[in-house]
Amino acid sequence: MIVFKAPQDKVLSVLQSIAGIVERRHTLPILANVLLRKTGNTLQLTTSDLEVQIRTTADLGGDAATDFSTSIGARKLIEILRTFSADQTVTLEASQDRFVLKGGKSRFTLQSLPANDFPLVQESPNYGPAFSVPQAVLKNLLSQVSFAMAVQDIRYYLNGILFVAEGRTLSLVATDGHRLAFASATLDADVPKQEVILPRKTVMELQRLLRDAKPSDDKDAPPAMIQFQFANNQAKLSFNGLEFVTKLVEGKFPDYNRVIPVGYSNVVTLGRQALQASLQRMTIMTTDKFKGVRLNFEPGVLRITSANAEQEEAQDELEIDYGGQQVESGFNVSYLLDVLSNIQQDMVNLSFEDGSSSALISIPGDANFKYVVMPMRI
Repeated sequence: MIVFKAPQDKVLSVLQSIAGIVERRHTLPILANVLLRKTGNTLQLTTSDLEVQIRTTADLGGDAATDFSTSIGARKLIEILRTFSADQTVTLEASQDRFVLKGGKSRFTLQSLPANDFPLVQESPNYGPAFSVPQAVLKNLLSQVSFAMAVQDIRYYLNGILFVAEGRTLSLVATDGHRLAFASATLDADVPKQEVILPRKTVMELQRLLRDAKPSDDKDAPPAMIQFQFANNQAKLSFNGLEFVTKLVEGKFPDYNRVIPVGYSNVVTLGRQALQASLQRMTIMTTDKFKGVRLNFEPGVLRITSANAEQEEAQDELEIDYGGQQVESGFNVSYLLDVLSNIQQDMVNLSFEDGSSSALISIPGDANFKYVVMPMRI
C-alpha cells in the first residue's frame, strides 16, 4: 500500500509544520514518531509531547482504497526527505510491519509503532467561545515579549506568557523575575475576556509558524487569522491548517501593573542602534558569569562602563538631552541588549528615578510597549 506519493517539498513542508514539538530524547519512544492516519487521499498527521499536540491534514496522493494508520519516526523521516531535491517525487509504501521511503533510486526501510499506542492529548469537552486574532498582530506581540520568559524556573508560572484579552485589547506579558516585558495591540473586533498563561514550548512554536503578512499578494485579501478557544486548563489554536491543543500553565501570574513604574521624573530619549552598539562594545569586557555594566547619567552625557576580574575596563559615552542630577545604576547588559534587538523602532525612551530603582524602556509616543529591568549591584 502506498501511504503517500507527492513532491518532496510538499511532504517536507507538512512534516516540518508539526515536528517542532517532537523531542529528540523521550521516556516514551513513540513520542519521537508522527502519527499517520490515512482516509482516502487525505492523510492526517499528528505529533505530541503529552502537553502539546499538533495536527494537520494534507492530500499527498497514494492509495485511496483502504483506510490506514501507523506511526513513524518524525525527525528521521524529515532528515531523509531533506536529502532529496525539492521537485523529486517521494513515495512511502507499507510492507507488513515496515515502511519503505523511496526517492529516485534511493530507498530507506523504516520501522513503525502501532497507531493505537500513540498517546493523544485528551481534549477538553468544554471549550469557551471561539475568537480570532490576526496572525501578524500576535506574532509581533510575541516577538516583543517572549525573550523575557523564564527558562525552567521553579516558579513554573513564569515559564510562559500571560495572555490577556478583553474588549478590543490584546496584551502579552512575560517575566523571569529580573525583567518584565509588556506589549499590547488594539484589535478590530471585540474578544471575550480571557487571562491565561501559554507555556513556553507553545509560544516558541507559535513564533516559528505564525505568518507576519497576508496569505497572498492581493491587497484586498483578508489577513491570516488564528482562532483561539480556551478551557479551564487547555487551549485549542487553529491556523494555517494546523490544530494546536496545549495545556495551560496553572498558577497566579505576578501583578504586572504593580511592577511597571509610573511617574519617573527622568526620561532620556536615545537612538536604539547607537545604544545597542555601545552596550555590545561594553559586553566584551564582561564575563559569562557577570554581565554587569554601569550606566552613569550626567548632564549632556551617558557614560557606560564595564570591567572584569582581570582588572580590564571599557568605557563609552553617548550624548544625551539630560539636565538632571547625576544618577548611576548597574544592569545586566544581556537584559538591555535583549530588548534593543527585539524592537524595531529607531528611538527608545529610558526612564529612571535613582540608582537603586528599576529602569523603564519604552517607545516614544507609544504606550503599548513597556520593558522593566531591575538594577544589579556592581
